[in-house]
Amino acid sequence: MQETVATHLISAEFFARVRERLTLDVPEGLNDPNVTPQRGDHDADPVMAKIAQVRPIRPAAVLVGIVEHAEPTVLLTQRAQHLPDHPGQISFPGGKIDKSDNTPLDSALREAEEEIGLDRAHVEPLGYLDLYMTTLGYRIVPVVARVKPGFSLTLNLSEVDNAFEVPLSFVMDIANHQRHSRDWQGMTRHYYAITFGERYIWGVTAGILRNLYDRIYR
Repeated sequence: MQETVATHLISAEFFARVRERLTLDVPEGLNDPNVTPQRGDHDADPVMAKIAQVRPIRPAAVLVGIVEHAEPTVLLTQRAQHLPDHPGQISFPGGKIDKSDNTPLDSALREAEEEIGLDRAHVEPLGYLDLYMTTLGYRIVPVVARVKPGFSLTLNLSEVDNAFEVPLSFVMDIANHQRHSRDWQGMTRHYYAITFGERYIWGVTAGILRNLYDRIYR
């Protein structure tokens, strides 16, 4: 039976829930090989947890920017087609945590400025989602933040081809959460995917959106 959850939250309701349910305490296991994050690529494909556990740990952070319109939206990017890793995929602004970054929040804000020119004066950090582990060993800290409208972006075309917004209510509607599969290194891999018009949101990005749904909407 399909679960029914209200997904059309106005901005005030959404941000109130985020402040109530999330904190900026760094999730356990970011750098600890003895801790296996509960969330990750293995949400849709449990065998991936065993593969990820033998990879070197690669700490990273992304900015899950929710733009405060009357009907809130999610700010996403499309990676540049010439990149060697995941070209053309839809993602959140973010990347590896540098030694100069004091916290995952610092990393997410820095990367958002570098990739799309999002001025941190428009960003109010609210809390971390659960640590997300990828098959390649990345341990990603998603930072949920309120983004004030009226910002302007300057894309770093060496990293991203585009930046755009998708209605939060659409990506939080579980009816739009699908499980797809593809061949990967000789095996069939399963993952979450969300299709919005011509935009295909899948893999890590869809998995983090699924975690946002679980933490804020359930």
